[in-house]
Amino acid sequence: MTGPVQVAAHAKLNLFLRVLAREADGFHGIETLFCRISLADELTVERRDGAEVTLTVEGADCGPAEANLAVRAARLVLEATGKTFGVHLTLRKRIPVRGGLGGGSSDAAAALLAVNELANNAVPRAELLQFAARLGSDVPFFASGGALALAWGHGERMLRLPPLPAAPALLLIPPVSVSTPDAYRQVDAAWQGAGKRGAVALDLEALQAWGSIGRLAGNDFESALFGRLPELKAGFEALAGTQPLLCRMTGSGSTIFAVYRTARERDDAQLTLSRKLGQVIAVEAGGEEPLAV
Repeated sequence: MTGPVQVAAHAKLNLFLRVLAREADGFHGIETLFCRISLADELTVERRDGAEVTLTVEGADCGPAEANLAVRAARLVLEATGKTFGVHLTLRKRIPVRGGLGGGSSDAAAALLAVNELANNAVPRAELLQFAARLGSDVPFFASGGALALAWGHGERMLRLPPLPAAPALLLIPPVSVSTPDAYRQVDAAWQGAGKRGAVALDLEALQAWGSIGRLAGNDFESALFGRLPELKAGFEALAGTQPLLCRMTGSGSTIFAVYRTARERDDAQLTLSRKLGQVIAVEAGGEEPLAV
């Protein structure tokens, strides 16, 4: 294939997120329920002569191209296919940066799939998932193409689940950033002397309805961060006060999300939220198929 490939790189929510033990390499295992949402970046990949990967970003400052996950993903595919061509990536950012929504990871997964399509799908899907796992803990979920998945380890082991019904949701991005390494340090400090975690039995039927997920949902980063960052706690309390089915922080923050029964409930909730709490974005969560950009 020689023509440009355009891919929607969707954001995700962690409907629950448990941080497991710190491993010998210094990284933590996790247990989480990933859910795709409608908010998406747009990635266009064009084939070029040579073997270079170049990048243009619109809508956000994503730092140097060398550190961009989409660039690194494109290079992995080009190296695996013999560097017979180069690519230019045009990334239109709509997902807030460093908000726990997985935008960079989704961009990387989109780059893996798009560059492989330009290479006539020369890299087997199983190998693409291995590349995804090397790039980051959220990338395998996006590369899998699933809408809902229970994941363990570093996110590379997944059980894909039937998608949840599409539901209206709000994202609240407080005016404070959270460093992921610092968030893990805070969790470690909070757990000192806490002992082992209790037993958990997950019922797959409970993962098929928003109401039941709301009853078991939790995010271990919340208790570690809310006391240090009052903006996060205030945003969570305000959003939880709008009576959603489910309200949590996603990833290691700082985005807070809420899922509602109806679009009218969501829209009414949005009108009550103060702009001082942060940016508010209306989205759809769940659903059968990827939603258009």
